Amino acid sequence: MKQQNMSAADAAAEIFGSKEMRSPAPTQFIPRGKTSPEIAYQMVKDETYPQTQPRLNLATFVTTYMDDYATRLMNEAINVNYIDETEYPRVAVMCGRCINILANLWNSPEKAEWKAGAVGIGSSEACMLGGVAAWLRWRDRRKAAGKPYDKPNLVMSSAFQVVWEKFCQLWQIEMRTVPLTPEKKTLDTEAALKLCDENTICIVPIAGVTWTGLNDDIEALDRALDAFNQKTGYEIPIHVDAASGGFILPFLNPDVKWDFRLKWVLSISTSGHKFGLVYPGLGWTVWKEKKYLPDAMSFSVNYLGASITQVGLNFSRPAAQILGQYYNFIRLGFEGYREIQQNSMDIACYCHREIGKMPCFRNYAEEMVNPLFIWSLDPEYEKTAKWTLFDLQAALQQSGWMVPAYTMPRNIEQMIVMRIVVRQGFSRDMADMLLGDIRNAVAEFEKLRYPTTSRLKFEAHEHQKGKVYTH
Repeated sequence: MKQQNMSAADAAAEIFGSKEMRSPAPTQFIPRGKTSPEIAYQMVKDETYPQTQPRLNLATFVTTYMDDYATRLMNEAINVNYIDETEYPRVAVMCGRCINILANLWNSPEKAEWKAGAVGIGSSEACMLGGVAAWLRWRDRRKAAGKPYDKPNLVMSSAFQVVWEKFCQLWQIEMRTVPLTPEKKTLDTEAALKLCDENTICIVPIAGVTWTGLNDDIEALDRALDAFNQKTGYEIPIHVDAASGGFILPFLNPDVKWDFRLKWVLSISTSGHKFGLVYPGLGWTVWKEKKYLPDAMSFSVNYLGASITQVGLNFSRPAAQILGQYYNFIRLGFEGYREIQQNSMDIACYCHREIGKMPCFRNYAEEMVNPLFIWSLDPEYEKTAKWTLFDLQAALQQSGWMVPAYTMPRNIEQMIVMRIVVRQGFSRDMADMLLGDIRNAVAEFEKLRYPTTSRLKFEAHEHQKGKVYTH
């Protein structure tokens, strides 16, 4: 029998000497024949090489690092479908335990053994579940009172995450937004209440605003809303979008009241795959008590071996992320989570401080409440600059970093900012490397004799509004 002892070099030669490697990858039609697993793997793997490495991606909120045991545990469950509760009953139990842990972390008053909550593919599904519940509760109250229920609306700041635009569009709910201003960097409570009426299904404050990294003042909103509801007879509740803050506030600012300790906070959503420290995708929604989760949101089937009831927009969903979340709760405990989140916060504060020292930049806010922040060009510096933050984004990408530049939401959309999100896996040394690359890029920009294309576009846009720039 011929010996099949092939070295790694021989194997590589066989892969890169194949006809597939000198042919274009399929883009329109499935190939007619088969390809060996080694070659198929290499073809797909090679496509990812030019991309930013996950830990250098400071644009994403999503977890890009988990320890070896967590990764192993999740890999071993990659073929497990959570919804098959009859086949994998212990996964359903662990999911319920995760909901209990989160509910208690957020000071739930619920006395039942199993708290009211649901798992989602991500915080987008979790937000939608909270929104649907608020809409159904409002609709049922309107029906019971014999009043029309065809014009629901929802109120939040203009710094919303896109899921809320999707939710309002798909469920035909009017979105009423409170613009941010240079003076009001978070949700203006007084302005929000002015937008509320008998058709408002809920107000949605944000703990960890995607655009800015700040938190809406949920305690002040709850206090003002209580007086408003008493005066009007309405029952407008609060759903907290805590995609980021839900895993930051309990560990770093436990005394801040933003959760179920507040009267009108009836539901909270968060992202397990952000600061919950789990690989994507995983989201959670928890209700204050089971009575706030409408029965109409529960659906049952019996074709998987038993009657299964679930709450969710999606049916089949991975079990691996649930195991990863439960593993983290066991492995890290409260102190472990606190240490990791504090490290992220400390490094974010360091970056915030060092960027604030650079004459060309101005931080958006002095306060750091989450491990992320934004900054812009200093207004005086910007008047004579030959570059924009979009140029800095492109320069940093050449070193592998993804640091996004973008324009702010309605009312302050003329402001261009950059954002850094610090997550588990981003060290002080990496921060120093990033800051060094930023300084080097700025030094090169300041040698420019002529404006960049990005700068010229910016000036043309500003010229339309009557502003003139000279170089």
